[in-house]
Amino acid sequence: MITVRRSEDRGKGKIDWLDSRFSFSFGDYYDPAFESFGPLRVINEDWIRGGAGFPPHPHRDMEIVTYILEGAIAHKDSTGGGGTIRPGEIQRMSAGSGIVHAEFNASPTETCHLLQIWIMPSKTGIAPGYEQKTIPPEVVQNHFGRIAAPEPCENEVRLVQDAEIWVAKLDADVEAMRPLAQGRKAWLQVARGEVTLGEETLKAGDAAAISDQTQITVRSNVPSEALLFDLS
Repeated sequence: MITVRRSEDRGKGKIDWLDSRFSFSFGDYYDPAFESFGPLRVINEDWIRGGAGFPPHPHRDMEIVTYILEGAIAHKDSTGGGGTIRPGEIQRMSAGSGIVHAEFNASPTETCHLLQIWIMPSKTGIAPGYEQKTIPPEVVQNHFGRIAAPEPCENEVRLVQDAEIWVAKLDADVEAMRPLAQGRKAWLQVARGEVTLGEETLKAGDAAAISDQTQITVRSNVPSEALLFDLS
């Protein structure tokens, strides 16, 4: 079964320095049909104005992943973790028993465009942690490559959950496939371009909740980028 979540149907948030789209209920936005999908709790697409960002604020018991589409964001947290995250990299922060962090656009003038992803952990109260990895281009070029997992390989970040994140950066008219094990489900988030999934055409910002499938096949209609969440 494939359930499409159109970009224009997402929740919206806007203040002077931040424009956001919410795939799932978040803050003042509530949609009972899209509170979460398995352990996937948040996919926020954010555009952050140059020189602006999120001042120090707390989190706990959440796996928080940042994926940059354009620009760069500077991160600093109470564990001493920090760095500047750019396209082609992935950051994971385990909030665990409690963490305080801040994120600011690394440029004073350029907009930063990113996806912030929250995954509910399988264990609560763990020690907070931070991790940032570079994604080799060949890992994700014209096929799905894994960038996060419970037992990560090199250039992958660790998730405290039975969940994996895969990414494909596709040239036009390229087919990418991933098997889906029995009992698993998946969420496909299109970050750029336009792809075909079954009989559905998905554009940037669109997503699809996938269940009862043995294989996920995506074809790019134009150069495209998509994230695939393989979930228990």
